[in-house]
Amino acid sequence: MQVTLLKSKLHRVTTTHAELDYEGSCAIDGYLLEVAGIREYEQIQIYNVTNGERFTTYAIKAENYSGIISVNGAAAHKANPKDLLIIATYASMEEAEADNFKPKMVYFDENNNITHTRNTILTQASDISKAS
Repeated sequence: MQVTLLKSKLHRVTTTHAELDYEGSCAIDGYLLEVAGIREYEQIQIYNVTNGERFTTYAIKAENYSGIISVNGAAAHKANPKDLLIIATYASMEEAEADNFKPKMVYFDENNNITHTRNTILTQASDISKAS
């Protein structure tokens, strides 16, 4: 049986651009794609923390180390510059592979600089305070 798991996550990145007159996609700093293991043209889910919108598009590579997170095309109606986003990818795999799989999760400050990475989600308040 196949299961679908979180593959990677860019947690609380800040939208830098929303370009309506652009072929649809989300341009993401190439270095951030590399760190998270997201491929160019890979399907991504975007969860807008600021306004609650959730939508699907694909990633394209922006200039490395630019900090760019640009929501483009029709999706530009769903995000504005300075909105906080969670960008996630998922992968399907056999249960045996899933038993040992760990996602790549990347966390950011308000300027889209990486603050830290993890491969587990902290759920207990005590775990969160230990990780800070």
